Amino acid sequence: MLFWLGSAFGLLIAYLLGSMPTGYLAGKLLRGIDIREHGSKSTGATNVLRTLGKWPALFVLLVDVLKGATAIIFARWYYPWLFTWPSFPLPTGLDFQNLVSWSVCLSGLAVLLGHGRSIWLKFTGGKSAATGLGVLLAISLPVGLGAAVVWSVVLAIFRIVSLSSILAALTAIVLVFSFEHSMPYRLLVVAGGLYVIVRHRANIQRLLAGAEPRLGKTAPE
Repeated sequence: MLFWLGSAFGLLIAYLLGSMPTGYLAGKLLRGIDIREHGSKSTGATNVLRTLGKWPALFVLLVDVLKGATAIIFARWYYPWLFTWPSFPLPTGLDFQNLVSWSVCLSGLAVLLGHGRSIWLKFTGGKSAATGLGVLLAISLPVGLGAAVVWSVVLAIFRIVSLSSILAALTAIVLVFSFEHSMPYRLLVVAGGLYVIVRHRANIQRLLAGAEPRLGKTAPE
């Protein structure tokens, strides 16, 4: 029982890291507004850019990336420590290294879920793209950098953040199978990438309709 409670505690920490409502706090502190009532209603950096400006958006973007990376860094320290602690013996038949890998990956999904469904915002939040990038960079630097390059290039050409995020998520899924990674890490990138894409479903509908706003234009209310 202690083993499973300790494991769940690690996932809770990852979720709470992700659920820190950076964009919401920026709106409250800088303008006294609830950013979920403006623009696209998201708490992510893109809506912060449209609502609050460039520098608040940059700050929110960096913090959201750090949330994802910190969750993975913490999990890589916490689970090896937990599973070697005498008070938390491994259940019979479980492999240490395999269990650590799966636990780290579940933490990656937990931080994404926390960002998109924050307990502090009645389970609303952002689209998890920036937090997902932080997870990627911590899991695999080549995959994370590849996704970041695609995001930057697409944004520079089309000026549409949602399209950049969707294509970056697809790129990460392709790249994680192009390098040597364990199955848990590959499944994390696939599940996380699909989660980010699903969070953009309203954007996909607007993209198909040709109604998705570009940077510098107002998002639909």
